[in-house]
Amino acid sequence: MDLILLRHAQAEDGTPDASRRLTRRGERDAVLIANWIVRRLPERNVTILSSPTRRTRQTADAFGRRYELADRIGPPASVEDVIDLVDWPDRRDGVLIIVGHQPWIGEVIATLVTGQPEPWPVRKGAFWWLSPPADGSRQAPARVRAVLGPDLLR
Repeated sequence: MDLILLRHAQAEDGTPDASRRLTRRGERDAVLIANWIVRRLPERNVTILSSPTRRTRQTADAFGRRYELADRIGPPASVEDVIDLVDWPDRRDGVLIIVGHQPWIGEVIATLVTGQPEPWPVRKGAFWWLSPPADGSRQAPARVRAVLGPDLLR
C-alpha cells in the first residue's frame, strides 16, 4: 500500500479550532493538490481518511471522492495512533490518503523515512507520497515517491 500524508490547506485563524475553515487561497490550493494526486492514482483501491476538523474535511472534499472521518487523526494524534491506524507497512493493496495536521504529519513522515519521530516541517497543503520498504520490513525506510506543495503548482 502507498501512503499519502497531506496537510490541510491554509485555514482562517480563530476558535473553536475544529471549526476553522479554509481561506480562498486554501480552497484553491486544495484543488490544485487534489487534481495533481488524482491524475496519478490507480483506478481502484483508493481510500481517503480525514481528520474531523472543518479545514481537513474541506481539503478532502477537493478530491471529489467519498472519504471517511477518523477521530484518531485529529489535531492531537500521535505517531503511534497514525501508524497503527494505517497498519503500516502490512496493508498491501491500493493507496491510502490521510488528510491531517502538523505536527504529527511531519513526525509520521520522519518516522517512516528515517525511523525517528523528528519534527519535520510540512507546509499547509503539501503532501508526501510514500511506498513501503522494498523488503516489506518494519525496520527499513519507506520509499519517497513524491513531495509537493501547492506553491509549485500555482
